Amino acid sequence: MSPADLLFLVGAGLLAGVVNALAGGGTLISFPALLALGYPSLTASVTNAVALWPGYLGGVLGYRAELRGQRRRATALSITAVLGACAGSALLLLTPGRFFESLVPWLVAFASLALLAQPWLRKLFGGEEGEEPSRLVYAGVFLGGCYGAYFNGGMGVLLLTVLGMFLHDSLHRVNAVRAILALVISTVSVVAFSLFGSVQWQAVAVVAPASLLGGFLGTRLARLMSAKVLRGVVVAFGLGVAVALALH
Repeated sequence: MSPADLLFLVGAGLLAGVVNALAGGGTLISFPALLALGYPSLTASVTNAVALWPGYLGGVLGYRAELRGQRRRATALSITAVLGACAGSALLLLTPGRFFESLVPWLVAFASLALLAQPWLRKLFGGEEGEEPSRLVYAGVFLGGCYGAYFNGGMGVLLLTVLGMFLHDSLHRVNAVRAILALVISTVSVVAFSLFGSVQWQAVAVVAPASLLGGFLGTRLARLMSAKVLRGVVVAFGLGVAVALALH
């Protein structure tokens, strides 16, 4: 790996960690970066999943204040996320690389559009702060776990969309739960891909510490951004990546 490639991956890992802590979608940065260095799409996906795990941890640590009083909610949803992540990891490891490559642009676009539609979906389901969430949140989290383990790109975006529809709470508290679920799903993926996937550990050694730092920085930035600005930035970036991958 050349010095230029090294700096390129450090920057991608740092920015991915920031974006993942903000609302998810950091893989939309680090995954294309690995593709740009010549890694096959399936190898890039499993390597990326392992490399970004420290960033998810950093995000959770940064949201400690917002997680207070949410232990029961986070635990119940985490169990559901684990089941979905196990299913998604198995699906990815059994999926032919060429088929996966053809799905990537559509998966990225879906995650981006899901976040774009979240305010309207939230109004559709209604509810006030303090109300018990609909049981549909568990179905959504299971599918989010499956999707996130299968293709990490936009996992946080999708989870934030689901939680925003069903958890009637403030944005920052909902985002803190999203950070917990993303860490849980990422942990399942790391275990599965480390044992059975073609992880490129040289790239992991570069991206992982950078994503950890980015995770800490991202939680601080999240408190300074409005939901509308944050949503617009992530959606625009996600759709741009989807188009670029489709034309690749």
